[in-house]
Amino acid sequence: MLLLNLNQANGQESNTPKTIDLGSGVWLKGDLHVHSRHSTESSNNSISKIINFSKAVKMDYLCITDHDNHVNGDVAHHTWTDPEFKSDSLLLLYGAEWTTTRGHGNVFSANPYDHQRLFDVRDQRDVNIGKVKKSLNIHLSANHPSGKDNFGFSYDLVQSIEVWNSAMWTKNANAIMIWDDMLSSGRMMTGRGGSDAHHGTPTASEKPSENTYQAEYNYIGTPTTWVYAKTRSLSAIVDALNHGRVAVSANPYSPRVEFYADATGTGKFDMMMGDNTVSTGKPVKFQVQLMGNTLPNEMYSITVIKNGKTLNTYQIKGDAPVITFTDIPDLKGRTYYRVTVEGKINDYPQVPKSMALSGKMVSLSNPIYFNFDPKF
Repeated sequence: MLLLNLNQANGQESNTPKTIDLGSGVWLKGDLHVHSRHSTESSNNSISKIINFSKAVKMDYLCITDHDNHVNGDVAHHTWTDPEFKSDSLLLLYGAEWTTTRGHGNVFSANPYDHQRLFDVRDQRDVNIGKVKKSLNIHLSANHPSGKDNFGFSYDLVQSIEVWNSAMWTKNANAIMIWDDMLSSGRMMTGRGGSDAHHGTPTASEKPSENTYQAEYNYIGTPTTWVYAKTRSLSAIVDALNHGRVAVSANPYSPRVEFYADATGTGKFDMMMGDNTVSTGKPVKFQVQLMGNTLPNEMYSITVIKNGKTLNTYQIKGDAPVITFTDIPDLKGRTYYRVTVEGKINDYPQVPKSMALSGKMVSLSNPIYFNFDPKF
């Protein structure tokens, strides 16, 4: 069980500590979109450098997603067999960036899989791609869905969408719009982040490139994707991604947002983001809380979004600021709620110019769902 201390928040409803009846689990943070030297346009970004940096900023997991077309689909004998692809503490997912003429997607897997098969069908019809993807038992995610290299396949092929790509928050507005469209259509689609970092800082005998400056603006953890995993394991990370138990923050030092609901009216919060239940037509109590490195003297703006539109905005501050609100999900139609948090971005000394690019976007949640068909 997860026990939260529910503090009174800026005039909102007062709470006493309550048990969150969600089973055991642990929050893990990482980056789901990173390129190493096995992507040919990358520079000064060896796998060992990526891993050591991730450990230094206390990441729990990582997925190095090199472009598969740079190695003709043979990711298994490049990124994954690189002698540096190992860690005694950082959980390393198996994956790649599926790079096609119709856009890009990332693959996430707890185990090695035959990526060559997915690469070989990249130009085929969606129905054939879907069959291969299903047989490989992988998680496929739509990358940077708007703008350059936007995802041009059916969204029925993917379980998640990259709603926050790189430190530059402003370029993600259209991605958020696409996400809301997909949610409104009945897809329980996980929103996740990814730095899409390609370039590291030169060390030892390495020489700067024309893109070296980017490492000060965008690198590992800008943004950071948090997953609520049942265990500290690769399979639990993928499972959390599959089921939407995910939040995204501006960097590893920024607080994450946690989002819960008491759907049964028992006084215990028995749902969290990613969960789905049948609406009773009665009021449901929700809770939003910021956890981690909050800035106690700074005011945060919490916006609750219902079915793609703003339901309400709250101003909160404190060490572990929390608000609760009540709303009635539609009795017959689908309803989803998600949360965004704006305020001052925590300093990220290792990537010192990233905060300005993130603006005021601190964190976002995945939805809580009512009346969504899990067989959609």
